[in-house]
Amino acid sequence: MSARTIGFLVYENLQALDLVGPFDAFGAANEYAGDGPAYRLVTIGLQKRTVRAENGLAFLPDFTIGKFPQLDTLVIPGGCGSRELNQDPELLAWIRERAGDTRRIVSTCTGIYLLAATGLLDDRRATTHWRFATDVRRRFPELKLDADALYVRDGSFHTSGGLTASMDLALALIDADLGAAVALASARHLVMYMKRPGNQAQFSEPLQAQSSGQGPLARLPEWLLDHLAEDVSVARIADSVNMSERNLRRVFARSFGTTPARYLERLRLERARALLTSTRSPVERIANRVGFDSGDTFRRVFRRHYGASPREYRQRFA
Repeated sequence: MSARTIGFLVYENLQALDLVGPFDAFGAANEYAGDGPAYRLVTIGLQKRTVRAENGLAFLPDFTIGKFPQLDTLVIPGGCGSRELNQDPELLAWIRERAGDTRRIVSTCTGIYLLAATGLLDDRRATTHWRFATDVRRRFPELKLDADALYVRDGSFHTSGGLTASMDLALALIDADLGAAVALASARHLVMYMKRPGNQAQFSEPLQAQSSGQGPLARLPEWLLDHLAEDVSVARIADSVNMSERNLRRVFARSFGTTPARYLERLRLERARALLTSTRSPVERIANRVGFDSGDTFRRVFRRHYGASPREYRQRFA
């Protein structure tokens, strides 16, 4: 099998992790692909000169947009420089031309500012860093933006959410090219917690919980995460923050946009998904560890949320 050439666009003020994260993922796949490297990884600049990322890291491109090898995949990383370069007619024309002779085009994080400016994503599904979603929608109303997704594929175009989501997308592309075994080996090599599906949110429910707490409920998410396996009633939650049940419901809805029971259920399901994909514990034991009163209840709730049984989810993503 001949190596597929993946070209990474480099430019001034790119986001370093958007480049080196996928670069290292594809590099790891080369170690597990079998007969020789599966990927040839190259960088392509606007000119043959050093560029610096937002964090000061320097990159000297291997090629320029005027002279480069035939590409299998083009990766466009994000960075604040992308919001300036998306007015460069020469670069945009070059990206459009690649749509005709490249198997797939990928934008990571805010690299979508460059790819969307070409018009290639018009009427297509895409995603980007959640923080920039409102601005992307305003600038490119033709997009069908799903700001919650880790990554999205629409035809030969692939887009990813913020920063580390670019590595999730890279693993998905490795899976498509070389199979799940190589993708999972690459994830283990990178010490990634799990190989996440694209429809998973860009940040986990526990992380969202910890960043949403405020005022008198600032420490409540941590308390809930520490007590998932226990019988956590509204009365017990109220007692933990020295509130009446009525006041807790009111303040909780204002802070988290839902009820304590629904919020707790989401935290339990998120923890269960992590256990399903990172351990071999039986489903019944996982149900008990995250606080469901029975395996049957856990299975019903899990299927309602994710459209699959715990066992099916584990078989697909573990």
